[in-house]
Amino acid sequence: MPTQALDRPSAALRTDLRNVAIVAHVDHGKTTLVDAMLRQSGAFGERSEPQDRVMDSGDLEREKGITILAKNTAVSWRDMTINVIDTPGHADFGGEVERGLAMVDGVLLLVDASEGPLPQTRFVLRKALTSHLPVVLVVNKTDRADARCAEVVDESLELLLELADELELGEEVTSGLLDLPVVYASARAGKASRERPVDGTVPDAEDLTALFEVLIKAVPAPVDDSDAPLQAHVTNLDASTYLGRIGLCRIRAGRLHRGQTVSWCREDGTVQNVKITELLRTEALTRVPAESADAGDIVAVAGIPELMIGDTLCDLDNPLPLPRIEVDQPAISVTIGTNTSPLAGRDPHPGAKLTARLVRNRLDAELVGNVSIKVLPTERPDAWEVQGRGELALAILVEQMRREGFELTVGKPEVVTKVVDGKVHEPYERLSIDVPTEHLGVITQLLAARKGELIQMTHGELRVRLDYTVPSRGLIGFRTEFLTQTRGSGIMNHVFDGYRPWVGELRTRRTGSLVSDRSGPVTTYALMQLADRGTMFVAPTTLVYNGMVIGEHTRSDDLDVNITREKKLTNVRSSTGDELERLTPPTVLNLEQALEFCAPDECVEVTPESVRVRKVELDSHLRARSRSRSKAAQ
Repeated sequence: MPTQALDRPSAALRTDLRNVAIVAHVDHGKTTLVDAMLRQSGAFGERSEPQDRVMDSGDLEREKGITILAKNTAVSWRDMTINVIDTPGHADFGGEVERGLAMVDGVLLLVDASEGPLPQTRFVLRKALTSHLPVVLVVNKTDRADARCAEVVDESLELLLELADELELGEEVTSGLLDLPVVYASARAGKASRERPVDGTVPDAEDLTALFEVLIKAVPAPVDDSDAPLQAHVTNLDASTYLGRIGLCRIRAGRLHRGQTVSWCREDGTVQNVKITELLRTEALTRVPAESADAGDIVAVAGIPELMIGDTLCDLDNPLPLPRIEVDQPAISVTIGTNTSPLAGRDPHPGAKLTARLVRNRLDAELVGNVSIKVLPTERPDAWEVQGRGELALAILVEQMRREGFELTVGKPEVVTKVVDGKVHEPYERLSIDVPTEHLGVITQLLAARKGELIQMTHGELRVRLDYTVPSRGLIGFRTEFLTQTRGSGIMNHVFDGYRPWVGELRTRRTGSLVSDRSGPVTTYALMQLADRGTMFVAPTTLVYNGMVIGEHTRSDDLDVNITREKKLTNVRSSTGDELERLTPPTVLNLEQALEFCAPDECVEVTPESVRVRKVELDSHLRARSRSRSKAAQ
C-alpha cells in the first residue's frame, strides 16, 4: 500500500486557527502558563474557583508535580482559536512530546529565567527543530529573585544555533533563528511583555496579550487543503465508558463529518472501511459534539474499537496513509512478573490481580496508548521484559499497576545495549548538576567512579554547574546517593545522549544488604542489637521472610541476620531493671528509591500497600553456592 509523505499544498489559510505545543524542561512553568491562558480566555467562567495545574488531571501527575501525558486544550482569544498541546518536560516521556509535535505548526519554548536551558530543554528543542517547527522563546519566572533574563536569552540562542548546526538545517534556517521572537513572562502572575523587565520583577503588562500576539504572528496558520482527499492522523488515544476508545486526530487534508464512512489504514498495511459514530471538538477543558471539521483542526473521533496511534483515516476512494509516528528507541529495561514472595496476597488489603494472565493483559493494554515502551518475553512464562526511555517512565507504569490492584515482582533496571560493527554499545546520558561549591569534590569523585566525563564547568559565587556525559548504567541508583552527599541541596537533570562503546564493569553501589535469614515479625530487641550494622528499612512488628532485604549494610558485602530474635526472659529480678532505649526510625523506601537501591541479585516486591526489596534467590545456601560459582568462573 503506498504511503504519501506529508505535503503542504497551496490552500486558503485558516486565519481563525493556530496549533501550538508548549515545550520546556521539567518545572519551568508549562502547565502554569496554560492555566493563565485558559483563565484569561474566560474558559473557567467568572464564578469558578481558581485551580492550579488543571491540565495535570492524573493523581500521579499532581502528586509528583510533573506532566506525564500530553494533553490538548483550546483557548479562545478574540476571534482566534488556539489549540494548545501541553507536553511533558521529562525526557523519559519523550514519546508524548513527539506525538504532540506531530499535531502542531509551531512551539512555545519555555525557559526558566534563572536556570536557563537544561538537558531536557535541549531534548524537546531538538525534537522541534527536527520537525522544522518555528520557535517562540518565552523566558518565564522573571520575578524570581535570582533571575538573569539577558544571559538566559543568550544561552538559549547559543543552544538553538548549536542544535541547528548538529542537525545541518542550513544557513537560511540558522540565520532565521537569530531573529527568534522573545517574550518575557510570569506565568504565575499571568503577565507577559516583549520588553525585558528588570531581573526579579514581574513584566510591565496587564495580562498575556503580548504572548498571544507574538504566538499568532510567529506560528503559521494551518495550510492543509480542505478540498483534498481526507487524511486524518491519529496521534493519541483516550477512552470513555459511553463512547469506548477515542482517537485524537490532526486533520491534514480534507473534511471529516460525523457519521462518515472512511478508510482506516493500519500499521500492518490493511485497509478497512469504518464509520465515525461521534466527532468531538475541544473547547477549553471539555469535548463537545461537532458535525464536521476541516483540515487543520484537532478533533476526537469514536467508533473504531481497535484504533491505534499512528493510524490514518483516509478517503474511501483514495486511501493514502501518512507516515507512522517515529519515536526514540528504549534505553532502560526492567523485568515485570507476578509476585512470587511468601507474602503474596497476605497484606491487610492485598491486591486482587495476582495471575500472569492479568499482568500480561495489562501490559498489552499499556502498549495501545504508550508508543515509548516495548514488552518482550523472557525465559519465565510469568515474567516479561519491559523497555522504556528511563527509570522514571518504568516506575510510573509499575506505580499505576499497583494502584490498580496488581501485585508484582520488578527486577533491577538494566540498560538496553546494541551491537554496532561487531562491538557492544550502551546508552549514554548528558548530565547537568548544580551543587553548592563545597560539594564539588565529592560529586566529582562519585561521577569519576561511574566513568563520567566532564564537558563543562561553570562557577558561580555560591554554586557550581557541571555538565557530564556518563553511561546510563552509572546513573542507576545515583540520585539517592547524590542527594545524600549534597544534603538535599543538589539539583540534577539528565537526558539521553546516544550510544557509545561499552566501558566495562561499573561498581555503582558501595554498600551491601542486610538480609533476613528467617520469617516472622520484626522485634524491637533485634532492631536494637543490629542498629550498628546499618540503616534499617523495617519497623517493629513488620512481617518479614527469609531472603527479604531489611536494611542497608555499612560494609560492601551482604549480611544474613536474625531480625525476629526475641529477648529471653527469666523469673529472676534484675537490680538495675531494663533501661529505655530509643530506636532510630526506619528508612521507608518508595518505589523509585527501591529500584535504585537494588543490587544485581535483588528485585522489588510491589503490592498495593507495600514496597519490599528481596533477593531473587530467597534461599541463603543457594545464593552462597551461586556466588562461589561466579567467583570460580572469574
